[in-house]
Amino acid sequence: MNRLDFQRLARRRLKEARTLLKNGGYDGAYYLAGYAVECALKACIAKQSQRHEFPDKTRVLDSYSHDFAKLVRVANLTNDLQNEKNMNAVFRQNWSIVEKWSEEIRYQTATLDEATELCSAIADRKNGVLSWLKKYW
Repeated sequence: MNRLDFQRLARRRLKEARTLLKNGGYDGAYYLAGYAVECALKACIAKQSQRHEFPDKTRVLDSYSHDFAKLVRVANLTNDLQNEKNMNAVFRQNWSIVEKWSEEIRYQTATLDEATELCSAIADRKNGVLSWLKKYW
């Protein structure tokens, strides 16, 4: 997979999450919305990969994570994320919603409110997490 593949998947997962949300599939909406963020972070990581580079093993292994904090670190976005949270209270709130996501949700249920809140935090055009990540992918 390459950067463009991850960008497409991020958009597609968010679209699928919204479709599920509209049709009462709250668990699936919540689950897939998180993968939109994961794919966007992986697009950011892929953008930094250099042609013919032999990557560091730790970086490779950490890139195959579902942990947003780890992916942010691998994407070298830790400082940018902190700066954005410091400057933008709405983004900070959106990130606080998004960072609670885990792939373990597949074994749990999500409510309409939880799924709506997560999708909104990701998709907000002005202060959403996906809009912010697009600056770096």
